[in-house]
Amino acid sequence: MYLNLGNSLNYTTNGRKRKKLPAKKASKRRFEAYVPAKTYIRDTPNYPSVTSAPSADSCAKPTRVSYTGTLVKGIATMHKSNAVPIINDREATDIANMRRG
Repeated sequence: MYLNLGNSLNYTTNGRKRKKLPAKKASKRRFEAYVPAKTYIRDTPNYPSVTSAPSADSCAKPTRVSYTGTLVKGIATMHKSNAVPIINDREATDIANMRRG
């Protein structure tokens, strides 16, 4: 028995023949113009999003932060741009003598 399952819409994937459905009849309804529904507005009061007036300091540039201590003498760059603080002269010499390993 040969089943044509690939290209025919008359058979199901199991091989059964599909039942023919009756053709749809054209409906004879009258045309009705679309009337949109009334827009819903809730009964809550209006809440403003900002309660305070903007000031001149709200968007001002912050003051620059800088180091004012005496412990760190400088900053050295190690492997792959790694910044390392230098505390004394010995650390500066050690970092300067390092080689890629």
